[in-house]
Amino acid sequence: MNFHTRKWVKPEDLNPNGSLFGGSLLKWIDEEAAIYAIVQLENDRVVTKFISEINFVSSAKQGDIIELGITATNFGRTSLTMRCEVRNKITRKSILTIEKIVFVNLDSEGNPTPHGKTKIKYIEEEFK
Repeated sequence: MNFHTRKWVKPEDLNPNGSLFGGSLLKWIDEEAAIYAIVQLENDRVVTKFISEINFVSSAKQGDIIELGITATNFGRTSLTMRCEVRNKITRKSILTIEKIVFVNLDSEGNPTPHGKTKIKYIEEEFK
């Protein structure tokens, strides 16, 4: 799994307990997954279809640097399934895992449409 995005946990990201608010983290994950799906499917019209059980393993506190990792696990006819892990950048301790995030590829009318992709596209391939 590649960890491309890093976030610095700031005061506005905290819950009343002084740890990272789960809603902030889920917003970051949904955005990261959408960007990943757009790049993989080469279409900026994708939507979140499903997010499986979210397993909060540990917390993050103000000042922590966290990193989000997402990888494709399955290419459906109109969908892309991904797995996500969030970890502390310094300690490498896992903060959260999500086994399944599904995005659907849409046409200009907003209908699911086949994307024709079957394998992960790596950034190195962009520069060949």
